[in-house]
Amino acid sequence: MARPGAACQPPARRVMVAARALLFWALVYSYCGVCACIAGLRLLWSIGRRPGETFRWVMRENPPACLNDPSLGTHCYVRIKDSGLRFHYVAAGERGKPLMLLLHGFPEFWYSWRHQLREFKSEYRVVALDLRGYGETDAPSHKENYKLDFLITDIKDILESLGYNKCVLIGHDWGGMIAWLVAICYPEMVTKLIVVNFPHPSVFTEYILRHPSQLIKSGYYFFFQMPWFPEFMFTVNDFKVLKSLFTSQTTGIGRKGCRLTAEDIEAYLYVFSQPGALTGPINHYRNIFSCLPLQHHEVIMPTLLLWGERDAFMEVEMAEITRIYVKNHFRLTILSEASHWLQQDQPDIVNKLIWTFLKEDTTRKRE
Repeated sequence: MARPGAACQPPARRVMVAARALLFWALVYSYCGVCACIAGLRLLWSIGRRPGETFRWVMRENPPACLNDPSLGTHCYVRIKDSGLRFHYVAAGERGKPLMLLLHGFPEFWYSWRHQLREFKSEYRVVALDLRGYGETDAPSHKENYKLDFLITDIKDILESLGYNKCVLIGHDWGGMIAWLVAICYPEMVTKLIVVNFPHPSVFTEYILRHPSQLIKSGYYFFFQMPWFPEFMFTVNDFKVLKSLFTSQTTGIGRKGCRLTAEDIEAYLYVFSQPGALTGPINHYRNIFSCLPLQHHEVIMPTLLLWGERDAFMEVEMAEITRIYVKNHFRLTILSEASHWLQQDQPDIVNKLIWTFLKEDTTRKRE
């Protein structure tokens, strides 16, 4: 559908818009090719060094005990009437308490919020969701089913299915992207917004096009546009890439962080080693460029943005720029020794900052 007023634009303006769109998509597909070539070279290097290990993929048949730890809450399911999808979540805290809804990032699932499930259940009904396509939540087969519009509507429908009309909404990484958009589209449903290591979507889309360094850090967005190959690369060397994301010196939890235990790693391997388990999560990214560039949108509820300065995927400058889009109380806290996986990396500090934000009076406008 054409945008209102598009037909009234002068020819020069239409040519400029078309040229910008052409350049944008040329950039997308060119960088996709570059990322694919780099991944292919890494694969050939692995085959040359350890051909037997390269194609080893062990499917974990039994979940580690930590995934059924009763202190984390109860495993529950809800089926959404309109979409027909069944969502899995873990809930802690008594029914009837204010709702705190937690949205994970990639490649994560509900378990990334284990420290928050234990912490906030005293005063909230804490719900850590498996997003569409993740874990035990249904995974539609077509990538078109993972457009941002559907992901945003999922959160609205889940909130209503749980018997609530508002919540404290917390999102990390890709879940942070969804949280920003839910807050923009359904502001009446979000009392307070907390985002971890993801800027306002408009900041991200503008910054990435102007800063080559962020474009390089976001290379996986482009690589994921390819069919099947990204999923395959995750399985190489028995999910070496997945393990490395959380444990390596460049992308993993830092020296002063709360490192993942061997059992924590096995929890991730159990979920993502299941047949087809990576396609749904990666499909989230395969639709993002069809939704860009996003229009500028204002956030009108009190907002807390937490950021690990050692984030290997997101430049910290985007955090401060986000301030201009929040037309209410806005608090930004940057933790200098923390990684991208902030709520797992520094759980005690993160939980304390969230408590402070939840209990303070944010009725005044931002300074």
